[in-house]
Amino acid sequence: MIVNEPVPDTFADTPARDRDPDWFKRAVFYEVLVRSFQDSNGDGIGDLKGLTAKLDYLQWLGVDCLWLPPFFKSPLRDGGYDVSDYTAVLPEFGDLADFVEFVDAAHQRGMRVIIDFVMNHTSDQHPWFQESRKDPDGPYGDYYVWADDDKQYQGARIIFVDTEASNWTYDPVRKQYYWHRFFSHQPDLNYENPAVQEEMISALKFWLDLGIDGFRLDAVPYLYQREGTNCENLPATHQFLKRVRKEIDTQYPDTVLLAEANQWPEDVVDYFGDFPSGGDECHMAFHFPVMPRIFMAVRRESRHPVSEILAKTPAIPSGCQWGIFLRNHDELTLEMVTDEERDYMWAEYAKDPRMRANIGIRRRLAPLLDNDRNQIELFTALLLSLPGSPILYYGDEIGMGDNIWLGDRDAVRTPMQWTPDRNAGFSSSDPGRLFLPTIMDPVYGYQVTNVEASMSSPSSLLHWTRRMIEIRKQNPAFGLGSYNELPSSNPAVLAFLREYEDDLVLCVHNFSRFAQPTELDL
Repeated sequence: MIVNEPVPDTFADTPARDRDPDWFKRAVFYEVLVRSFQDSNGDGIGDLKGLTAKLDYLQWLGVDCLWLPPFFKSPLRDGGYDVSDYTAVLPEFGDLADFVEFVDAAHQRGMRVIIDFVMNHTSDQHPWFQESRKDPDGPYGDYYVWADDDKQYQGARIIFVDTEASNWTYDPVRKQYYWHRFFSHQPDLNYENPAVQEEMISALKFWLDLGIDGFRLDAVPYLYQREGTNCENLPATHQFLKRVRKEIDTQYPDTVLLAEANQWPEDVVDYFGDFPSGGDECHMAFHFPVMPRIFMAVRRESRHPVSEILAKTPAIPSGCQWGIFLRNHDELTLEMVTDEERDYMWAEYAKDPRMRANIGIRRRLAPLLDNDRNQIELFTALLLSLPGSPILYYGDEIGMGDNIWLGDRDAVRTPMQWTPDRNAGFSSSDPGRLFLPTIMDPVYGYQVTNVEASMSSPSSLLHWTRRMIEIRKQNPAFGLGSYNELPSSNPAVLAFLREYEDDLVLCVHNFSRFAQPTELDL
């Protein structure tokens, strides 16, 4: 494996005249869970030092920006999305010095780093919540949303319908109900309280001062509540995000904010902010509805599910970009589909009830596609060519599998498979101490599916993915250009042009199992 020589300067040292405010539009993102990637000390848990040791691999692959889900101090009842300290690293992952070393090492290799920031809620073990429970009149008494009964905000949907009966939970200490849009152990913060807003902005700046390049803002549609609404996408939420953006733009140029707003496109575009100014809220937002429709299009052997959702997607401000993904650390969410489409997806991709979680499917890309190399290549080619910046999920580049016998979303969070050796080369610990077991089945097991084997085979999915990433990098039209779908005489064929200045790329994707003829109007 040959990598470029590390560059001496970090992005923070780049002169203003050489800065690239649109870097995120050209970037290939890679989501990597610290816990799952590499264990450096043999305790069976991935850590920051282990991740740092594997940066050369990610540089070789062609990754431009790493996205780290939460690594903060947490009781880990929801994979770290239940934060108990916004400015501390979970000790099993390392410490702040390890994190700074990781960020610097990534920057030296030309890679940026964004981290998850859970803005909507905390863990019920957070000191703020514990103080709020004990002392309603104290400084933290109003940090959360409390009520004497559970009758308010009845228009808000329950997100985790398979585990939560209500968005309110009674607290026997305070003898009141607290509001939570997710699990009952994740109480929502009260953004009506200016002190909460200051706490959040202070925490954001803490990590920016350590050199990171941006944030994925988790669950942003739910920050505020209003009676008589569904408590999503409220004007107050957008006003707060505008404030966050303004403060960050002023003090930390070239930082990117990526909104996780699992909504329809016409609602998500509001998270980009003011259109004439080029956007004054988040620089990026996930395009959730595209992803399940790619899966539908392949099963139906028709381009129309993808074509139709893209046609319904409004224009976005010039300074903004969609984030496109196939899989991530969560279930393959089916919230932004119709009931009929959801039933179809479950019937096609999750016949076994164990494959389902919440309103989605807890499987990785390769098993979803029956390990069909042609389909995996089609999906990846779409990911890299559709409008937006692609976000790869760790291990998908080698076709990693999943373990549906594990609870909840852990099915898709198993250790990265590096070699056919003990523990897949992930850890030197006793196998029984691993945070999750490695995949060991005949098709996706680490003895067969691993980075070492993929590196040694020029025809592997890994090498193919690297070549496709390089093609994207060679053509700025993919990150910066326009998207124009071409009429096709064959409904199984999706064809479009990506164009930017003198770079023009014709993309043709066949959703059928068989070779197809088509006529295109160029």
